[in-house]
Amino acid sequence: MVNDDLFAYLETFLTEDRKQRFLEVLQHRTKYLTVAIEDVFQMHNTSAVIRSCDAFGIQEVHVVEDRFGQRLDKNIAMGAEQWVDVHRYGNTSDCITTLKAKGYQIIATTPHTDSNELSDFEITGPTALFFGTEKEGLSNEVMEQADGFLKVPMVGFSESLNISVSVAIIIQELAQKLRRSQLPWKLTADEIVEKRMDWTKKSIKNVEGIIERFQTQ
Repeated sequence: MVNDDLFAYLETFLTEDRKQRFLEVLQHRTKYLTVAIEDVFQMHNTSAVIRSCDAFGIQEVHVVEDRFGQRLDKNIAMGAEQWVDVHRYGNTSDCITTLKAKGYQIIATTPHTDSNELSDFEITGPTALFFGTEKEGLSNEVMEQADGFLKVPMVGFSESLNISVSVAIIIQELAQKLRRSQLPWKLTADEIVEKRMDWTKKSIKNVEGIIERFQTQ
């Protein structure tokens, strides 16, 4: 729950342009479509995925860090980690369980099964897109628990794309489809206020000290 008085006070530290920009971006944000990446080895790939999610309006990213530890390079993400909510998991099972409990269908992206092609894929409910490691792809656990499969059609010699490229292509296409649909893809009013508060705090230097002074007034 956002403290309205504190929020109003903190907003006085922002420019009008900044506040308006937050409102404009949040009108295009969605949690209806989300991305999960599993044990990505190259650090810059995780960071690039988060940057793409920010660019195309995906508010949440789920990162499984079982084998290789934290895989976020802030230099490549270029600040996108401030604007996208990153949820971390120690194993794939916890990630899938959490997403399914929230009502997401699990869609595995893979070129090696009888997958739906991207142009034919239709979103029918909250959807979590799973992407795997650069060489091995998704784990058997994801493949076995997936509700569906998706691939980017290719006509060259390469059998797969770099994960960050795949994510960008797929979410750009599906985010556009989602916004043209009648599905309830937008953030709720409460979610928008909570995110405005979060982004406001991240935009103010020494915000903790400012909040402490406000609370002692």
